[in-house]
Amino acid sequence: MKALAFAALLSLVTAAFPAGAQEHAGHGQTDHGQTDHGQMDHGQMDHGRMNHDGMDRPQDHGDHQPAAGNPHAGHGLPAPDAGVPAGVAPPAPTDHAAEAFYDPAEMARARAAMLRESGGMTFSRLMLDRLEYRMGRGADAYHWEGEGWVGGDLNRFAFKTEGEGDFGGPLERAEVQALYSRAIDPWFNLEAGVRHDIRPGPQRTYAVVGIDGLAPYWFEVGAQAFLSDKGDAHLRLEGSYDQRITQRLILQPAAEIDIAAQDVPELGIGSGLSDVELGLRLRYEFAREFAPYVGVNWERKLGETARFARAQGARASATSLVMGVRFWF
Repeated sequence: MKALAFAALLSLVTAAFPAGAQEHAGHGQTDHGQTDHGQMDHGQMDHGRMNHDGMDRPQDHGDHQPAAGNPHAGHGLPAPDAGVPAGVAPPAPTDHAAEAFYDPAEMARARAAMLRESGGMTFSRLMLDRLEYRMGRGADAYHWEGEGWVGGDLNRFAFKTEGEGDFGGPLERAEVQALYSRAIDPWFNLEAGVRHDIRPGPQRTYAVVGIDGLAPYWFEVGAQAFLSDKGDAHLRLEGSYDQRITQRLILQPAAEIDIAAQDVPELGIGSGLSDVELGLRLRYEFAREFAPYVGVNWERKLGETARFARAQGARASATSLVMGVRFWF
């Protein structure tokens, strides 16, 4: 009985596993523990004479072989469209599926509104960067700097203004700029326009060309060249940096340098490096649009400009404690 049971079990196993599987099953019975690999002479094996070409390979690999001139064919990617020249984008489709159900004129207006709201809109901003009270030696003073613009992403009309004076006295100086601003990349704008100075003495009107934007490491920088209606030329360089101490408390160092191409005695300007102004302001943003601040500001006239100032009874340098507010909308 035991022999019959064993024969029946063997027949079942034979039926369940085909011959190929039985052959692999035989490999599982190989006693690798008795194989003496240490006595195998691998150094005498002639790998160079092994006929690798005779090894069995899968025959249906045609789909994985790149076709001549089509590097994408072997990766399952579609071949380039031979009807479109290389480097030339196909024309945008002019038919719209929605127009099969809605009035084409209504759909055209909807697409125009979508394009406008996604980047073609007209925006505007007005910022008074500094509106401050300055305390120093002599009379207390006021100072302002502001700018604004209206336009789109690339083309804008911009204006800038700044000025200062003593409380209880006449306006010392003020300037207004009207500029065309053109974006040259995501970070910088080119500017061109006019500037007019308002002061008790001789007034000037200048042609302006400049550039401003955001330099690497988040430095705000600007440079403007001025040519007056009297032929005198000047250069102004500005820079500032917002160092965030917290999300609301911000320390801002700033610098401004003025350079003149020639002496302008009637304006008290000497050639070369004429003025340097350094400031350090700490502001607290109750909201992004409103931030009071305190700080210190230092101004220094150099060279012939300092000599002109002393001749008029003014100091060549001044240090002031400042407090003010920065807001925009």
